[in-house]
Amino acid sequence: MMENKKTKTEISRRSFLKWGGGITFIVASVGLPGVVFKNKEGEEEKQISAWVHLDSDGTVTIYNPAAEMGQGTMTALAAIFAEEMDADWSKVKIENAPIQPEIYGIGWGGERGGTMLTVGSRSVSGHYQNLRQSGAQARYVLLESVAQKWGVDRNELTTDNGIVYHQKSNKKIPYGDILKFVKIPSVVPEIPDNQLKNPIDFKLIGKDYQRYDVPFKVDGSAIYSGDIQVEGMVYGVISRSPVNGTKPSLKNEADIRRINGVLDLVTLDYGVGVLASSMESALKAKGMMAIEWKGEVKARTHNSEAAYKEYEALAHSATTGSIITQVGNLNRELPAADKQIRADYKNDYVYHAQMEPLNAIADVKDGSAEVWVGTQASDGTRRDVANHLGIDFNAVNIHTYYLGGGFGRRSMTDYVLEAVDLSKAVKKPVKLQWTREDDIQFGAFRPISLQRLEAGINTQGKITAWKHLVIGTGGGLLGSGADIPFYDIPNKHIEVRNIDHGVRTKHWRAVGHGPNKFAIETFLDEIAMDINQDPYQLRRELMKNHPRALKVLDKVAEMANWGSPFPEGRARGIAFAERSGSLAAGVCELSLNKNTGKIKVHKIWGSLDGGVVVHPENAKYQMEGALVMGLSSVLFESITFKEGMVEQNNFYDYPILRMEDAPEEIHLEIIPSEEKPTGIGEAGLPFMGAVVSNAFAALTGKRLRHMPFTPEKVMNALKS
Repeated sequence: MMENKKTKTEISRRSFLKWGGGITFIVASVGLPGVVFKNKEGEEEKQISAWVHLDSDGTVTIYNPAAEMGQGTMTALAAIFAEEMDADWSKVKIENAPIQPEIYGIGWGGERGGTMLTVGSRSVSGHYQNLRQSGAQARYVLLESVAQKWGVDRNELTTDNGIVYHQKSNKKIPYGDILKFVKIPSVVPEIPDNQLKNPIDFKLIGKDYQRYDVPFKVDGSAIYSGDIQVEGMVYGVISRSPVNGTKPSLKNEADIRRINGVLDLVTLDYGVGVLASSMESALKAKGMMAIEWKGEVKARTHNSEAAYKEYEALAHSATTGSIITQVGNLNRELPAADKQIRADYKNDYVYHAQMEPLNAIADVKDGSAEVWVGTQASDGTRRDVANHLGIDFNAVNIHTYYLGGGFGRRSMTDYVLEAVDLSKAVKKPVKLQWTREDDIQFGAFRPISLQRLEAGINTQGKITAWKHLVIGTGGGLLGSGADIPFYDIPNKHIEVRNIDHGVRTKHWRAVGHGPNKFAIETFLDEIAMDINQDPYQLRRELMKNHPRALKVLDKVAEMANWGSPFPEGRARGIAFAERSGSLAAGVCELSLNKNTGKIKVHKIWGSLDGGVVVHPENAKYQMEGALVMGLSSVLFESITFKEGMVEQNNFYDYPILRMEDAPEEIHLEIIPSEEKPTGIGEAGLPFMGAVVSNAFAALTGKRLRHMPFTPEKVMNALKS
């Protein structure tokens, strides 16, 4: 059985190579030499694959290369390896892998090596083929050893649930017993794809089973970095610049140092850190600081509400930004169209709002550093700490833990480097804790943007020209999802124009797909209404040459019984979106309180083609989570800046979706596929803005073009 509590959260590279009484497989094709390490005095431990450790009792420990932040990759990645190894799943344990990107990292194309960065819903899709291959190679080594021991042809042997069988002699042997005589071939061959397990024989991939981390999280034994206590540690908090780029001048340092429990103060470029013997003392000192913030920085002039006027002016200008797609001759065909339609869409900054505020522990000593943290960027954190301190990568030891939410924010390492700076100053281990107010006011947000879309329609009601300008701040974060690869329009121009306001922006779940697909899919709905065509049928016509996408769209329409009557006072909207290679479509049914302007989403239907889905039940959980998080951002979430300062402080003025606002019903279907796996964790979010705005328009005849759709904006739309 799997362990019901987490007893081991991280092992160093050195202890990894020596750990245990069995064998740890290190496949030569991963890039390591075929080495032999001493296990016990007089014994040898042979290593042929870095992904798994096999003990004599049959326990299989599989090393997880990705951050586990609720998305279930810890379970899915282990299942891929265990499937090809044919391990007994009841004897599988899962541990975090050592931070060795040359072994456990993946490149953006899925190749081995690269980075151990958990972003973009790419963990399963990126590791899928490598883990299948490595699992098959581990099985090969075991079979080869048994074949030599029994004097039989390896091809006569079969495996099932951690046991090797030889039907001719009626012999069988558990994997653990093979360790007594295992021999490592000088070369472990690459297993051809046609010799990997046939999908019809899968026992784990595509099946449902308990997610490994959930029991620990339910019974409280799951370990987060906030749970860690290190001997001799002190506590740290930081008062950070309210306007990005300004520098602090502490006016009452003597008074702060006299506060009971305060050990030291550390001045940083953007704030003042407090080191104290308790968190209470640290927070008290922080609250009493009198800081003058100096510097004429770019962010001081930023007012987010006024920024939209800048964006409109830039949309009218002849400026050319970064071209995403350019097909045909838009400059000729758009003016020549029988009808032209144009609309602008807006979205405010959005905060990550992860459940666990940022925190880390650092212990910096002469020439080395040790860090305890929940991070999406394990090797990036190790590298950044090393570079920050000017020490060798191998002199940094990172202990990784479960993350209480990430959504892109924990792919940054700023909070870790803060802990490092404080520890270096005080020469003790420091536990740095951000408050919720810190997290919001010194956040890094999904960018604000204005989207201008224009379309040309011919006399047959066909879209012949499509122009899309994405204008905002955030640089490369803005263009994600702006392309329309599954809609065939002969003349297209899609472009990003960026204005740097000097504020902090960052990847947020699905990056630009949320605002961009909101604009695209709402605009399509507006076109359909203008030409008197059903919005579902309009999309069908545009994607008729893309059967996989069309199947997803048709499935959700079938699920929602599109076109059928629905309760009085309600309406439905439909939309399609792709993200991380996955294809998804949604329909929502909503009502409106016309007295308060509050939208209530009652039902959501969603369909997904994610290629081979390793863990279908968990894939549905991820879709549900993305739908609900997307709905929260669509209805409630907004960060605003005034003179460069974030105006929100906590959840009382940055509301997120509550239980009473959640849909009453969510219906999801995953379309069976034999295509390679794609990213699922973000797939349900991008279409949420459009399904809500389109359903609202169907109900009221009015359009919502500025997310979030707060009651105030709804009431203004109804009056227009």
